[in-house]
Amino acid sequence: MDTLIREFDVALRAIAGVTRASRANPATELAPDSDSLDQAQRGHVAGLMRINHVGEVCAQALYQAQKLTARTAPVRAQMDQAAREEEDHLGWCAERLRELGSRPSLLNPVWYAGAFAIGWVAGRAGDRVSLGFVAETERQVEQHLTGHLEQLPAADGRSRAILEQMRDDEVRHGDAARDAGGMPLPAPVRALMRAASRVMTTAAYRI
Repeated sequence: MDTLIREFDVALRAIAGVTRASRANPATELAPDSDSLDQAQRGHVAGLMRINHVGEVCAQALYQAQKLTARTAPVRAQMDQAAREEEDHLGWCAERLRELGSRPSLLNPVWYAGAFAIGWVAGRAGDRVSLGFVAETERQVEQHLTGHLEQLPAADGRSRAILEQMRDDEVRHGDAARDAGGMPLPAPVRALMRAASRVMTTAAYRI
């Protein structure tokens, strides 16, 4: 019962945007940029950061589901540690959205539920598959973040600092999953993951 309550609390906080970041926001030391971005740039950056916020909502769901279905204590602990760091990302993205005068996706409950179901299936397939799913997810997220960094206005140092730290963390999570025995996923599964990501990013940019 305690586990269920704890996981329900994680879900509610992820969906509601109430996070407990354990690390300082990478943009903290940078000057405010409210006057350096024009309206179109602010709108575009807000769309990008909303996508990244959704990605972190999904990460919370995936890791929670995979932690609950992990077969061994070391894998369970690895999923839990990664989820805690992803919660930092969630908080940073939410803070940046507020700075830009924007909001998270209105579909966050849908994103969370869908990601939790996917994570549950991956976890039930066994630890090697689950770790392989983490490795592939983080590889695709790394590519996605690199694309967003290329789209940021030159003046937007605050978003850049956040996304660069997120990318570094995602690379580390993927490497750790592979080192722990994650198996490569079949090409059709990787393609399906990319297709699902495109649907999410297209919708989350605006909604």
